[in-house]
Amino acid sequence: MTQPTTIFFGPDGGFFDTNNNKVYLRTLLYSSSRRGQVVESMHVCLERGETRQNFSIWVHGRSKGELYRGSGLYVPHEGVVLNHHFLVPPDGSGFTFLAGRYTLKVFAKLANSSSATLLFTVSLEVTEAQADKMKAEPSGLFFDWGPDQGSYYSHLNFRY
Repeated sequence: MTQPTTIFFGPDGGFFDTNNNKVYLRTLLYSSSRRGQVVESMHVCLERGETRQNFSIWVHGRSKGELYRGSGLYVPHEGVVLNHHFLVPPDGSGFTFLAGRYTLKVFAKLANSSSATLLFTVSLEVTEAQADKMKAEPSGLFFDWGPDQGSYYSHLNFRY
C-alpha cells in the first residue's frame, strides 16, 4: 500500500449523522507478486489513548457513484487506486472523534490467509478546537499528505 494522499475522519455520506462516523482514505494497493493478490477484506483500527475502535465495514470504489461493499478485490502487480471507506458496524455503539493523538492502522486479509496483514500505520492529531467544531457543526477532518514536509496537514470541511 502506498502513502495515502488523503485521510478523512468524519460523517459518512451526505447525512452527516455523528453516529455514522467513518475513516476514509485514498491509496494505491499493489502486489509484489507478478501474479497479483486477492484481498478478501480490509479494515482499519483507530486508537487514541486506551480507546480502540475497529472500522470493519469496508466499501471501495473509484467515485461516489461507483462504491461497492468490499468482498474481494484483485490487486494486480501494477496496482489499483481506489477510495476506501471504513465504517463502524451498526451495533448501536457509534464513534465520536475526540481531541488527541490517533494511531491509524490499515489491515488487509488475503484470500487463503488465516489472519490480516498490517499494511500501513500513521499517527494523526485531532486538536481540541477541531474536535469541538466537529461536535458543534456537521463537518469532517481531512488530513492531506504534504510530500515536501513529509507529514499530513489537517483542515476541517463543513457541510451546510
